[in-house]
Amino acid sequence: MKDLLEILRNVSYPGRGIAVGKDCVYYFIMGRSENSRNRVFELTDDGIRTKAFDPSKVKDPSLIIYHPVRSMGGKLIVTNGDQTDTIRDTGDFRKALMTREYEPDDPNFTPRISAIVNEDGSFEISILKRCEGRCLREFFCYEGAEEGTGYFISTYQGDGSPLPSFAGEPVQVKLPSPDEVWDALNNDNKVSLYANVGGKVKLYNKNLGD
Repeated sequence: MKDLLEILRNVSYPGRGIAVGKDCVYYFIMGRSENSRNRVFELTDDGIRTKAFDPSKVKDPSLIIYHPVRSMGGKLIVTNGDQTDTIRDTGDFRKALMTREYEPDDPNFTPRISAIVNEDGSFEISILKRCEGRCLREFFCYEGAEEGTGYFISTYQGDGSPLPSFAGEPVQVKLPSPDEVWDALNNDNKVSLYANVGGKVKLYNKNLGD
């Protein structure tokens, strides 16, 4: 088992990341471009959405404005793109993601990472990524996690050009507090963090001074 804080401190640019554990869900976004950094998380009736901090600076909203977190009955959906809505509208995690693929942002072809947390504490994590010109869809199912532990996946394994996609299974990690996660993210690149611990939601937004 690895320490999530150590992973985040040692990788300057993991991109977007999801960690799921017992009664705990984290989702963060990072950015290198002005367009990506010009965002904040905002609460909605059923989760959160990304919103432009300064609307006058938005160049292309297609891959940066979406609902990362939405509820579906008693389930919680967390993703790094508009596949959140595809899952909710379809009503089936796996069936929905079989209709989607990685993002069309050549040359990075950013993976789509998604998770769904069920009422009984079980959860599923997925990654859709480019592999030899095709979409590789991977699904990982968990019956739950022990107290203080969870599983982490991110879009990238680190910085680079093009950015290297996450590889392998989600990493089993020790889950720290929300404040510790926020502090561990690279200060130059971090943008926002969603933390849901025991049903209590807290948002962190660099652009709002959090």
